[in-house]
Amino acid sequence: MSRPSGTRARRTLLWVATHAVAVALAVMFLAPLVFMFLTAVMSDEQALSTALWPREWHWENFRRVFTGDMVRWTLNSSMYAGLSTAFMLVSSVPAAYALARFRFRGRNAALVVVISAMMLPPQVTMVPLYIVWSRFQLTGTLWPLIIPQLFGDAFSIFLLRQFLVTIPREYADAARVDGCGELRTMLRVVLPMARPALAAVALFQFFYCWNDYYGPLVYAKPEHWTLAIGVATFRAAHHVEWNLTMAATLLTIMPVLVVFFLAQRVFIQGVTLTGVKG
Repeated sequence: MSRPSGTRARRTLLWVATHAVAVALAVMFLAPLVFMFLTAVMSDEQALSTALWPREWHWENFRRVFTGDMVRWTLNSSMYAGLSTAFMLVSSVPAAYALARFRFRGRNAALVVVISAMMLPPQVTMVPLYIVWSRFQLTGTLWPLIIPQLFGDAFSIFLLRQFLVTIPREYADAARVDGCGELRTMLRVVLPMARPALAAVALFQFFYCWNDYYGPLVYAKPEHWTLAIGVATFRAAHHVEWNLTMAATLLTIMPVLVVFFLAQRVFIQGVTLTGVKG
């Protein structure tokens, strides 16, 4: 009986030794989430103490937080992230497809322009863009942040282009022989094989917009604030009620966590396969 137990112990030690770094990283990343959750269900008095485990579970803290302004901020963030992601895909996919599949004069120069746009900080163009949007009377809303996505996103175009060049041209050639036009070839043949890259750029864009603080702070009025700004003002208004602040923070990051875990496999596959061929 001692031999199986010794084998099991060796297997356990081998598993710990193999995954020690992964386990340490998982604990490091999960510890703040666990601390926020435990603080969020504490009472006001206990949240200000050194206690780590709640004596009573106050689930009503989430209901107290998710009312009024929090609902409006959530709707604004959902509109901003959802429309920006959709507009980015509509505009960036054709541009990336053209850079990856078409041979035309100036293609390399266009790719250099895209890469250069990735390196340009948004603060450099903020003032002239603000003046332009003010003349269209769109300042005070989120539309100055959403509409530019119809003109493409440099990072998304580059990432999609790097993935599309890895797809063999024989598939597109076979579709053209069968009578497909260029648009139908892109939609029916190439893009279905590029789903991992599409999911990767969509998640990148969604996460960026959901967490964006600088853009809404510059353009949006209070009634158009997103969760990033709303939670900051909520914390200022409830600076001693750490349980409510943690509950609001958890509600803010919960959609991002859910979306990431649902699309985790295809997201990692897209990031891994992108850039195999230049």
